Amino acid sequence: MSLITSMTRIWLTRSFRPFQFTSAFDHALAYQNTEKLGLYIHIPFCRSLCTFCPYCKVVYQETLAGEYVRALKREIAMVGSRSAVRKKVTSLYFGGGTPALLANEIAGILETVNRYFEITESVGLELHPADVTEQNLRLLKDAGVTRISIGIQSFSDNYLEILGRGTLHWAPMFSALNAVPFETVSMDFIFALPGQTLESVKQDIDTAFSNGANHVAIYPFIDFTYTSRKFKKMPEPEKKKLLADILAYCAQRGYVRDSIWTFAKPGTPKYSSMTRENFLGFGCSATTLLRDQFKINTFSIPDYIARIDGDTLPTALTLKFTVRQRMIYYLFWTAYTTAVDADAFAAFFGKELERCYGAELLLARMLGFARKDGSRYVMTSRGSYYYHYFENYYTLSYIDQMWNLMRNQAFPAELIIR
Repeated sequence: MSLITSMTRIWLTRSFRPFQFTSAFDHALAYQNTEKLGLYIHIPFCRSLCTFCPYCKVVYQETLAGEYVRALKREIAMVGSRSAVRKKVTSLYFGGGTPALLANEIAGILETVNRYFEITESVGLELHPADVTEQNLRLLKDAGVTRISIGIQSFSDNYLEILGRGTLHWAPMFSALNAVPFETVSMDFIFALPGQTLESVKQDIDTAFSNGANHVAIYPFIDFTYTSRKFKKMPEPEKKKLLADILAYCAQRGYVRDSIWTFAKPGTPKYSSMTRENFLGFGCSATTLLRDQFKINTFSIPDYIARIDGDTLPTALTLKFTVRQRMIYYLFWTAYTTAVDADAFAAFFGKELERCYGAELLLARMLGFARKDGSRYVMTSRGSYYYHYFENYYTLSYIDQMWNLMRNQAFPAELIIR
């Protein structure tokens, strides 16, 4: 598995140099001149912990959550005050964990954010279905949240049981969504569960769009080494066919595909937490991506709070990009939107995409993975399957390795990914 990602890295970076993350980090964190900058805030608290979920999270404790919010505001101020003026940013996304558990705190957090940053587009937030109440939605909307994402996983009790989520009652959620509208209401689902059929996925999609959603995300189940499951994964040929059938069904229904796994009603504002060119991350396990570096905060909540109280950034590991490393990071996540724009690439790097990766683009077109549309290289359905296939290798070789280390060490000395 690691051989595939290693050879791909060597090929695309034109170098044998690995990704080397170190404990050294930039106290200045120069973002002031960065264009198209987004923000991310991590809220690590959940009522209970799903065994299949790989993200940084702990069971909610009121006292700890209060201390965390206090430290979070200080981190935002530490970074935000380094700009002489309020920095314009495109968007803010609250991820978790279950951010809506702190619905009463979101207004205060956004007040701190707005002191240092001017959000020009949207504020998004993730919710567990149990938190989708009229009271919570009004709190969030009054605070400034404009887009929400609800982690449904499945409307089927059978698949919820497989995932260890338990039975949920949907009528109160549907009623709350009808009473409190948002610019975007996205519902997340998992596919490629054992025995899952196209009919069951279609039922999830139809139920979502008929009950308040104007956007859905349909992700394949991904196995992390440190998570657990009590079921067999769907065989790859079945998964490939199911994905193709889902794409065909969404196209038939007239839904717009705005990323590898997401589909929306026409005219719905695009909603994603992962496809920003640059972003600042706040909170434990949050990542920051700038032109020359990628950094990740400690996963340890007590150590995160202690660092902030010591007026030090909670950075655990930092990668200083080579130009080619930054290019493949850019291309990987831009391709997640199903298209790469050569003009945008040139504007970002000052180099022509075709001069840097002309052979790879030609090969992708010859294999039927992409087609050319003006300055854009658009991924085909065939290409999206193989993108998913590679993303699975990338996740297990890179993200899994990093997050597994960070779960066990608050501040590792180094991580080398070959």
